[in-house]
Amino acid sequence: MSTVDLTDVSLGVERFGDPAQPLVLLVGGPTLLSWPTSLCAALARGGCHVVRYDLRDCGESSTVDPEAPDYTLRDLAADAASLAVELDSEPAHVAGIGVGGMVAQVAALDHPHAFRALTLVGTRPVAPGPVDDDLPDHDGPTMGRLFALSPPDWSDRAAVGEFAAAGAGVLGDDPAVARATAERIWDRTPSTEPAVQMANQMGTVFTQLDCAPRWRERLSDLTIPTLVVHGRRDPFFPIGNGEACAREIPGARLLALDDAATTIPETAVDQVAAAMRAMSSTDGVGVSSSSDPRRTSR
Repeated sequence: MSTVDLTDVSLGVERFGDPAQPLVLLVGGPTLLSWPTSLCAALARGGCHVVRYDLRDCGESSTVDPEAPDYTLRDLAADAASLAVELDSEPAHVAGIGVGGMVAQVAALDHPHAFRALTLVGTRPVAPGPVDDDLPDHDGPTMGRLFALSPPDWSDRAAVGEFAAAGAGVLGDDPAVARATAERIWDRTPSTEPAVQMANQMGTVFTQLDCAPRWRERLSDLTIPTLVVHGRRDPFFPIGNGEACAREIPGARLLALDDAATTIPETAVDQVAAAMRAMSSTDGVGVSSSSDPRRTSR
């Protein structure tokens, strides 16, 4: 792991594979550990230069004040474009997971010169907050159980891990994986202050972030090959959100994971990696139509 200094921010990054190979840039959601290491390795074995990175106020990237960020979603998108240009002279395949998927959408729209392909995992086409009437919101009973969990002592690594495991159990993810990932995130978080830990563990900075203007209405402007990956059991961003992304981005392919919730399970890593490599290598010809959300690959 290392950091890359851009004009006004330093971003924590981790690299996999040969830098001479085509770049796949994985936007953290919000930390780089949102992306499974096994997926990064599988992409690298398939001939990609993989770089995953932390968003601002997370991990080893610049941290100032996650409760009052002085940047916007469009600034985070500009970070992705600047990092892609810094790392490779050719356009990158950009991929975002969760809230990182929102960053990736805006990055691809605002900085088309920087990107040649797009992957969106477990995300939606609108900002955090009230959802559009035609999109499914967070599952109410699941959110009730999630919010009923007592917050941990953020200075206690084990307690943070247990909190993450309990949340994963509610959401339908693997508690053991969630615990291990949360402990690694805790190790990389520069402070045990609750606001900083919550920004790293839960992406709470997005509740304070200026995400205007809307971008959903611009998705039809995208012309790069796009893959949308979504778990059918996702209660946080139900799959209708992924279906909307795939339907509204011309030629996008929807990969629906039957046994996945909010994360990419280990059993789906090879499938997702293969789909991403295929999307990364295509020139857009022959990409599956997204006009019907039932057109999925399993």
